[in-house]
Amino acid sequence: MPIIVKLKEILDQRNMSQRELARLTGLRPNTISHLCSSQVDRVHLSTFETICKTLDIELHELLVLEEE
Repeated sequence: MPIIVKLKEILDQRNMSQRELARLTGLRPNTISHLCSSQVDRVHLSTFETICKTLDIELHELLVLEEE
């Protein structure tokens, strides 16, 4: 089952830019941009942990299993 990263939707709901999230997390803007695209193929778990802590969300809110 493919996993969907809902980061773009979460940022849109919060009116937060990718650049702002990169600044708050200390992650590279390219990393945030990659996670907001539909082409996410691999990510370090620590990256998701950092994003979840910064946005005060749970991992299941960020990642969704897509049924085929």
